[in-house]
Amino acid sequence: MKYNPNEIEEKWQKYWAENQTFAAKNPRSLGAEKPKHYVLDMFPYPSGAGLHVGHPLGYIASDVYSRFKRHQGFNVLHPMGYDSFGLPAEQYAIQTGQRPEDTTRVNIDGGVDKEGKQIAGYRKQLDKIGFSFDWSREVRTSNPDYYKHTQWIFIQLFNSWYCRKQNQAFDISDLVKVFEGEGNVLVEAVCDDNVAIFTAAEWNSYSEDQKEKILLQYRLTYLAETEVNWCPGLGTVLANDEIVNGVSERGGFPVIRKKMTQWSMRISAYAERLLQGLNDIDWSESIKESQRNWIGKSVGALVKFQVLSFKSQVDAQSDETLNVKPETDFIEVFTTRPDTIFGVTFMTLAPEHDLVAKITTPEQKAAVEAYIEKTAKRSERERMADVKTISGVFTGAYAEHPFTKEPIPVWIGDYVLAGYGTGAVMAVPCGDERDYAFANFFKGQNGMQKIKNIFANVDISEAAYGSKDNVEIANSDFLNGLNYKTATQKVIEELQKIGQGIGKTNYRLRDAVFSRQRYWGEPFPVYYVNGLPKMIDAQHLPIILPEVEKYLPTEDGLPPLGNATIWAWDTKNNEVVNTDLVDNNEIFPLELNTMPGWAGSSWYWMRYMDAHNETEFASKEALAYWENVDLYIGGSEHATGHLLYSRFWNKFLKDKGFAPTEEPFKKLINQGMILGTTAYVYRLEGTNTFVSKNKIEGQNVQPIRVDVHFVNSSDELNIEKFKAWREDFNTAEFIFDENGKYIVGREVEKMSKSYYNVVTPDDICAEYGADTLRLYEMFLGPLEQAKPWNTAGISGVFGFLKKLWRLYFDENNGLIVNNDEPTKDNLKSLHKTIKKVAEDIESFSFNTSVSQFMICVNELSAQNCHSRAILEPLAILVSPYAPHIAEELWSQLGHTTSISEVPFPVFDAKHLVETNKEYPVSFNGKMRFTIELPLDLTAAQIEEIIMKDERTQKQLDGRTPNKVIIVPGKIINLVG
Repeated sequence: MKYNPNEIEEKWQKYWAENQTFAAKNPRSLGAEKPKHYVLDMFPYPSGAGLHVGHPLGYIASDVYSRFKRHQGFNVLHPMGYDSFGLPAEQYAIQTGQRPEDTTRVNIDGGVDKEGKQIAGYRKQLDKIGFSFDWSREVRTSNPDYYKHTQWIFIQLFNSWYCRKQNQAFDISDLVKVFEGEGNVLVEAVCDDNVAIFTAAEWNSYSEDQKEKILLQYRLTYLAETEVNWCPGLGTVLANDEIVNGVSERGGFPVIRKKMTQWSMRISAYAERLLQGLNDIDWSESIKESQRNWIGKSVGALVKFQVLSFKSQVDAQSDETLNVKPETDFIEVFTTRPDTIFGVTFMTLAPEHDLVAKITTPEQKAAVEAYIEKTAKRSERERMADVKTISGVFTGAYAEHPFTKEPIPVWIGDYVLAGYGTGAVMAVPCGDERDYAFANFFKGQNGMQKIKNIFANVDISEAAYGSKDNVEIANSDFLNGLNYKTATQKVIEELQKIGQGIGKTNYRLRDAVFSRQRYWGEPFPVYYVNGLPKMIDAQHLPIILPEVEKYLPTEDGLPPLGNATIWAWDTKNNEVVNTDLVDNNEIFPLELNTMPGWAGSSWYWMRYMDAHNETEFASKEALAYWENVDLYIGGSEHATGHLLYSRFWNKFLKDKGFAPTEEPFKKLINQGMILGTTAYVYRLEGTNTFVSKNKIEGQNVQPIRVDVHFVNSSDELNIEKFKAWREDFNTAEFIFDENGKYIVGREVEKMSKSYYNVVTPDDICAEYGADTLRLYEMFLGPLEQAKPWNTAGISGVFGFLKKLWRLYFDENNGLIVNNDEPTKDNLKSLHKTIKKVAEDIESFSFNTSVSQFMICVNELSAQNCHSRAILEPLAILVSPYAPHIAEELWSQLGHTTSISEVPFPVFDAKHLVETNKEYPVSFNGKMRFTIELPLDLTAAQIEEIIMKDERTQKQLDGRTPNKVIIVPGKIINLVG
């Protein structure tokens, strides 16, 4: 039979689906006695654009590994689903007038959209590539039977607090008991700053609303007014990782900073555990470092500077202005260099700091407000990244130095962030480059003092001295002569004595905003009584997303759920009812925000373990068996988003007894990006004439991207298709090369629809087959590196599969496999490949495996090998990479079960033991020919054979060599 990939692949994909070949066995099922191995890909967001050839790279790699593990006897869980909630579907719905649930369904399952466009659908595209996914466990985060568990986890977080002493989360009811018995003075909890101290008697006297307001300061998910990234164009709050260069990643809309009441997750409680857990997982160092930097642990001191009062238009440093000290107005500063406290010459607050409005003098009010408005238009990331721009405004206020009692001017500057540390810094220009630049930039202005040098024998005339090593403190009262370590300890002791500071460990990691003012997300299971949040009982979940007519915010600025008519909670009947019925007695308003896009992806790997469980997200039995993910593959762009939030939720669920392990993903691999090879045409400026790439030198041309489907493998443009592509190209004229062809230019860029360089897997599968696509993507280069797509290389891989086929079938398509005993060379070729492929898969070096397959098939073809003893194991070796052809070969060899159930061939080293050596024979150091000799010959025996060889005699031409150098097993060299 002839190798027909389309026919073969359709046949075996149908077989796998009908027989559920890749369905993983759960505990107590036949097959679950095998050791487990859980292999997972980051599930895709199902966009209307579908998959391009870059998307399946990680999926193919994980599939190769999954199939290999099945061959090794593991019970493999390799599921797939869709991260189907989120911003993109909603934006698409707004633009096209379609419902996001409809577009999401069509994008996954295929069909026709509202505009009549045929959508292939993710599922169909994935099936065509031949993945061994267990589709019986498919999840979609936007399905109510899934997100009811997301809502349930939210409730667990709300009903929990974090104990610093025991370093884990506990039920909020435990905290209430402590409050009832002894108040909160001895409670060691992660909570809001400045929580008021109360006794048990005071707690017990509080109203229920008062108690709830206090508990919100401790809960792991809580309501608070926070500084957020507000995107007016999208009408929602964005996470830092959803913003690029000051604009939204989705849509490119400007983002500003704004205070809003939001739900937040107290991820900061887990900062140290998130940091320490990195030591226990097999992730790349670059991803670990990204998370370490994001968490940002630093050790130092919290220092309180008392704010001095002011009198308008009077010199703030004169004695008469320092006569009042407010009791409560302190500027708290976290510093990693408390030893430099005597070098403070000014303070800088974040423009959003709560004290700014309170302490700013009337004379400075206009300048301060203008600066705050300007800063609000810049994202935090933009402000952090911009280290060159210096800007700030003096508030007119002063703070008092805790030791010298000198007044210190207070400025605001956008390089200080409200959410990092305390939102204030004590500026020590002599010891910090940014403070040094700031002080010099505003030198001589009102409110900027002269730089003080507190380092002995250090010149700061040109730059700050940022090192803390090998330097003594000077001009610093009781710290003089001390080094960094000793001075730091001494300062903290003195600060504690006067009640103006303590030693502290700080983290850059901030609590995660968990509200979105959008429609297409998980509804919160929350209703409001007297403005305070109440949780809906878990037994009434899911709270299903209601229908709305418009997906934009309401006219009065409420989120889209404000458009819903059936969106109030009836506490008597425990159901969602019409908003007109709200009486704030039995029927109350529901939360109008929805959860962020990362909610559903923060626990989905556990749902796969028991996807059809209707009572809980997964049974304890299933969780205990599967534990966590053994191999996780996905993009590095999720380092400080999904990968961090997932670890946080997993640790929380572990604390509450719902997850069996601390970490969700044992090993993580970040696949590199497959880049597109963009095609360019070159138009003469001011004309509609296009010049061939090899004719543009010296010409004033405008490069224009063109659809790669108009270009052949020789980079020749199809003129007819190009002219029909766009109306303005209908009348295009061309300057061809010497061969009368128009050659395009090529650039390697990100694969994108807007660059017209997208190649879909559907096209490749239709022309060459899925096995060719799978092999080629693995052959392109190391998995973790970026590499350009080059369709020209596909034909070589397709040729390899046809050559493999010919080992089994003759020209008349008859099976030619025989039962002949394999030769030593046959066995050597096979076992060399077994060893190489097994090692490569375990080390994820998939590209070198494909090279070895090609070498092996070439060798076996040259050996004219058709032995079943060789070709059966060869089919198994190939099957993880090219499963369709392997299944067909296995079937044609007479087997009735799937090749995926067969053990992987075992390497036997004896077949690689070399008995002969091919020696290079050199004359005066220059190699002239080779000779194969037994390895057990002595040097004398080798010399005798060499001297008798007629090729040697020809080279010597009657001469006798002065010296014959022979190293058995290595070289032969005749000198002279």
